[in-house]
Amino acid sequence: MSEKPVSDDRDEDAARVSRRHVMGTGAALGGAALGGALAATVGGSARAEHGSATPASDASAKLDTDAHLFRLAAAEPSRYDGGTLRGAHEGTFPVLTGQQASVYLVELEVGGIREPHWHPTAWELNYIISGKADWTILGTHPDGAYRNDVFEASQGDLVFVPQGFFHYFGNASNAEPLRVLVVFNTSAQEPNDDIGIVATVNSLPREVLAAAFGVPVAAFAGVPTEIEPVVITKRK
Repeated sequence: MSEKPVSDDRDEDAARVSRRHVMGTGAALGGAALGGALAATVGGSARAEHGSATPASDASAKLDTDAHLFRLAAAEPSRYDGGTLRGAHEGTFPVLTGQQASVYLVELEVGGIREPHWHPTAWELNYIISGKADWTILGTHPDGAYRNDVFEASQGDLVFVPQGFFHYFGNASNAEPLRVLVVFNTSAQEPNDDIGIVATVNSLPREVLAAAFGVPVAAFAGVPTEIEPVVITKRK
């Protein structure tokens, strides 16, 4: 009987190891992989819609030709009841086109809050320039329980919010304004890449909300019905 070539045995061993690796890894990371794939698909679509699908060659060319300086603090702010928002994104700072990046300066008055929301296609890094901020970040629940991270951040602190996590922050001081620098890994202009709690609630029928909260439909009678971004508001 002829012996099987050594290389064939090694090939079979490698195949078995490969199968074991795929099965083990798949069992542990299947949910994460599916979530990542969906996020990539949704994120890619959203970013393309907002002009972030710029060819790499065009984006690289802009790095050589466009201005690299943007005076963020001097930019004209968007004004809201409760504070202001200044943004550097591909619409105001063209060198960012195709770079999947944007930066915002948020200033909240006493009582000001950033509407509770989440970003479907971006994470964010928040640097507290001055003041104190109350934070709530609601995470996913792979073990069957939510993780609700509630804390206060002060001047010099850095807060990270993962992509898709529900969150909010507000001015925790009764005397001083809050200034926060927010960095996103998306070129989309705020609030084009966030879904706020007001629009979320109002997108659902009142009887569905009542069933979810376990209260009568009448409990939602006083809730406004608009489906639009609030961005920044103020405690009443």
